[in-house]
Amino acid sequence: MTAETDHDLSREPVAAHEPPPRSGSIALVLLVATGLVAVAIGLMTLGRAQAQPYILGILAVLAMIGLFNLFAFAAGIIRFVDRNLDDPVMGRIADHAFDGLAVTDPRGHVVYSNAAYLTLTGASGPQDVRPVERVFIGNPDVSEAVFRLLKAAREGKRQQEEVRISGQEGSHGRWLRMRVRPLGTGKREAKYAVWSIADITRDRERQEDVFQELQHAIEYLDHAPCGFFSVNPAGELAYVNATLANWLDYDLAEIGSGGLKLADIVSGDGASLLSSIVAVPGEVKTEVFDIDLRMRTGKTMPVRLYHKLAFGADGAPGPSRTLVISRARDERSDPDRAAEVRFMRFFDHTPMAIATVDRGGNVVRANARYAKLAQGLGLDSASKSIFRAINARDRHLVIAAINQAAEGQADIAPVEVALEGSKERWGQFFVTPVDAAENDAEAAIVHMLETTERRALENQINQSQKMETVGQLAGGIAHDFNNVLSAIMMANDFLLNAHKPTDPSFQDIMQIKQNATRAATLVRQLLAFSRRQTLRPQVLDLGDALSDLTMLLRRLIGEKVKLDLIHGRDLWPVKVDVSQFEQVIVNLAVNARDAMPDGGKLIIRTANVATEEAGKLAYKGMPAADYVRIEIADTGTGIPADIRDKIFEPFFSTKEVGKGTGLGLSTVYGIVKQTGGFIYVDSEPGQGTSFHIFLPRHQAETDVQVEQPAAAAAATNGTAKDAAPAAAEAKPRTDLTGQGTILLVEDEEGLRALNARGLRSRGYTVVEAENGVEAMEMLEEQGGAIDLVVSDVVMPEMDGPTLLKAMREKNPDIRFIFVSGYAEDAFEKSLPEGQQFDFLPKPFTLTQLVAAVKETMAKPG
Repeated sequence: MTAETDHDLSREPVAAHEPPPRSGSIALVLLVATGLVAVAIGLMTLGRAQAQPYILGILAVLAMIGLFNLFAFAAGIIRFVDRNLDDPVMGRIADHAFDGLAVTDPRGHVVYSNAAYLTLTGASGPQDVRPVERVFIGNPDVSEAVFRLLKAAREGKRQQEEVRISGQEGSHGRWLRMRVRPLGTGKREAKYAVWSIADITRDRERQEDVFQELQHAIEYLDHAPCGFFSVNPAGELAYVNATLANWLDYDLAEIGSGGLKLADIVSGDGASLLSSIVAVPGEVKTEVFDIDLRMRTGKTMPVRLYHKLAFGADGAPGPSRTLVISRARDERSDPDRAAEVRFMRFFDHTPMAIATVDRGGNVVRANARYAKLAQGLGLDSASKSIFRAINARDRHLVIAAINQAAEGQADIAPVEVALEGSKERWGQFFVTPVDAAENDAEAAIVHMLETTERRALENQINQSQKMETVGQLAGGIAHDFNNVLSAIMMANDFLLNAHKPTDPSFQDIMQIKQNATRAATLVRQLLAFSRRQTLRPQVLDLGDALSDLTMLLRRLIGEKVKLDLIHGRDLWPVKVDVSQFEQVIVNLAVNARDAMPDGGKLIIRTANVATEEAGKLAYKGMPAADYVRIEIADTGTGIPADIRDKIFEPFFSTKEVGKGTGLGLSTVYGIVKQTGGFIYVDSEPGQGTSFHIFLPRHQAETDVQVEQPAAAAAATNGTAKDAAPAAAEAKPRTDLTGQGTILLVEDEEGLRALNARGLRSRGYTVVEAENGVEAMEMLEEQGGAIDLVVSDVVMPEMDGPTLLKAMREKNPDIRFIFVSGYAEDAFEKSLPEGQQFDFLPKPFTLTQLVAAVKETMAKPG
């Protein structure tokens, strides 16, 4: 350390442009030490008494010198300086730097400045140096920037500003970059600010020159005689030049604002071609495509694309660079080019996927539809083999066809195979050979047409035909089978009337009744899914109808399953057969119960669906109209995807043998469709199942709503015993006796006798006839005194409709009840228009027969 004095107390850091302070000398130290030693030796030669005054004098002088230095150091007159600060290299770096440097103290005074700072601020010498804010005071272009710099200096922060200093008398201005930072990180050093000023005029001029050149390049590119565009990996147009925008009739500013995608300007499936380039990490590929671009007006123009695409090290594609050459002129000027353009248009816009392949099945070239197909199947861009698009189980069929083509064989039969992918898709492949003399690399041309929708339609038609066949079978056997059941049920009723509940045989008779009822239910289910049953539609409110079913449903689903009924507000009326509608709800509720063996929740929700909302639903086959939706949702096991499409098929069941007929959901489907509605299912394994029923809205002003009958006994897959409690809810007994003459026409002798016996037991006079001819004779014998005719429909010699027409000619007011095992629709068309009659479907019980007779007899004639 050296000691030095400084008489300028306001400038602690020494200015670099002043002479450097004198450093200490080792020779001086040695000289002083030598003198002190000489004095000490001289004093030793003297006596002790003589030397003592001299020693005290010398010590006094040294004490005075030491005390003076202490006061001088405390006052700052003398200070210790690190020798490193006097390093001439460090001083010269700062003093001769290109950028102007200045240090200001907390009061803003400049305590250091280099030569560059003096030059940039226009100072004539060290005595004329000024701080930055005083140099540029009064300059409005710089004042705001300087204010921000001063604020940062006071807060001990870093700040940078670039400002332009206007020139004087027409001279060019200058660009300056000004920076400020604290001198150090210490508390005392942070109060000093280091200012830096650099002249960046030449850098700015170079930037402006580059910008001008870039502007010229963009102008040249924008007005080039060919188009240019760039697409980012997301498929969005990052840049389009003015020429291409003009061709496509787009506003260039509109394209630059974003939102336009490649698929918006490429016609057909051409965009799939550009995204089908095989990725090679780290390489740049250029492909040539002949496609059509689509203008904003919808018109197309043929172009040739030179599509350049660079791939990163990971194989990810970067932005493309695509040159667009219009080929519209070629169609007019060059016939050969025009033919090529027409062929490429045909090749890329055909609805078939076309590809040429080598002997190994690798795609040599392909059209846009094939590229789109490959992307739709989830194949990556590196998959060049056409076999990757085919399911493994059918791949050998296409391999054999391509091998035949490679051998030159013609007339190769088309093959239909399953396509690869998560969903079931099908395609038909047509393979033709390529002349080996023309191209050795290509072995065959493969045309592929997707047939998924066609096969789905064929399956629907086959399913419809299957249901129609079963329906015809059900309708054919219904008449005879129902006659047998009617006789059994009628005889059973007589036995029940003749036996008391305490009789030993009463339970056996009840067992016969239950099995006969179940057999009749099976026949009704067959007619329901085939849509051949007789419906008695009436206008009702679904909310009230479902509320009436609540108690029955709670008993059917048991205590483990919670029932929630959520009604929509102001439900529209619908027109349905109440008993059949109740059967639909009960069937679905019991199926939901079976899907929740450990309990769960059953939700029945209703709501109106307006035409606009129905049009947005993704349900196939349902036209847009007003509907009332009934949703039956459970939290059960769900339906696996492989059987979801089969649940509405007749006789399909997942239950054990003896626990279901497989007609429950097919019955539901038939009832809903016959009512004019639609039913759909949403289900995932383990996540429950939701059935959505859409019934068409009924315009209430066209019909008068009638009183709803009681809930009918439900029939489900093996759930006849579940619905038995509904039968227990019988209405209070009513008087079914009556008076009058009834003509009973039935070709089955045993059934006729039982029906006549039952009617006579209720007080009616019964006249029997075997067929229509005999019935006309009985009418003549009775002199027309017949109050009611109960007639079968299908009879020999004269059927029921013919009998009705003949009797109405003699007695227009005669009442008629048709009984039949066929549906009412089976013979309704053969009836004369305007004829009134009642219908009682077979099989029926004695109570149902006498109730229908009394109701018809009570009607006004």
